[in-house]
Amino acid sequence: MLPDLGWPGLDRAHALAERALTSYDLGSAPTVSLLGVSENITYQVDDLAGGRRWALRLYRPGYHPLEEIISELAWIQALRHDGVIRTPPVVPSRDGELVTVIAYDPSVLGARSAGFGEPRYAALFEWVRGSSPHPSDAVGLLRGFSALGEITARLHQHARAWRPPAGFTRFAWTWRTTLGSQGRWGSWQDGIRIVANGDQNGLKVIDSDGIAVLTRAVEEIRRRIERFGTGPDRFGLVHADMRLANLLVNGRSEEPTVIDFDDCGFSWYLFDLAASLSFIEHRPEVGDLVEAWLASYRRHVPVSAEEESMIATFVLLRRLLLVAWLGSHPEADAVASVAEYATTSCDLADDYLSGSCSSLLRP
Repeated sequence: MLPDLGWPGLDRAHALAERALTSYDLGSAPTVSLLGVSENITYQVDDLAGGRRWALRLYRPGYHPLEEIISELAWIQALRHDGVIRTPPVVPSRDGELVTVIAYDPSVLGARSAGFGEPRYAALFEWVRGSSPHPSDAVGLLRGFSALGEITARLHQHARAWRPPAGFTRFAWTWRTTLGSQGRWGSWQDGIRIVANGDQNGLKVIDSDGIAVLTRAVEEIRRRIERFGTGPDRFGLVHADMRLANLLVNGRSEEPTVIDFDDCGFSWYLFDLAASLSFIEHRPEVGDLVEAWLASYRRHVPVSAEEESMIATFVLLRRLLLVAWLGSHPEADAVASVAEYATTSCDLADDYLSGSCSSLLRP
């Protein structure tokens, strides 16, 4: 199912992809096959005669202006060029552009599609072999979070020292744009309402007491974040979705490749730690995973006691941000049960307020 995010049907999106490829020299007859659909649509592109392969991303209409996409690709290239981490090489178009602009065509998109009259954007990447790690045991998971801490520290070091090119612009993940009045992924309240009204699995739904707990927790998060502030020692350019799912590993000895910078922007550096725990914040081993992440991160970047005291706050903020995301993406398969994820979020919020849980989630 194609999410209702301004996209046409898959057949029309496929036609857009084929039109984007005419801007590149990819052989006489490149083939296009769907890889995945989320905020964006990703295709595998093959030159069967030449044995070459690429990944094409069609950007979700209306989510990023052109300047933000160009800026995302500029950071990806800088990280690779400066030897910080491995990132997928961006393939310029025949005209040397990193972003291909596809003029609006109602014969392809339909006369009533979202973003009527607006162009669509695409970027092409060299194919990176590998797969995301999915450790099934505790040792493997700890090893993965140790790697995440190491990679994230290098990203943050680079972000602090890097001088972005003129015109560089990315959005910010702040209180207002996460759980506040201008949430980029929608309202956490709407996400909860969708779950409460649409439970499909016979699970308990969130009652008024649960919503009251969440409301108090959100207010506590806001209070603590405002007190914490956005000084340059704690707030800057981050990946914002630094999860194991966004690493590609090809063999034990090879450096992972970091992918999916679509959410990169300005936020608290610890937002990247919270993002690494996405969808597993409630698991009992979370405290050990945080320790593994911090141990590797601290080899490169110090973490103050004040910052460490904020980890639980950022973890719960991210958790509730994902509740909002799940509410606006009912077709997503990121969790087995959206209802269960939301009700467990209530439990975490209650623990956060009462201090009865592990030290990780004690405010």
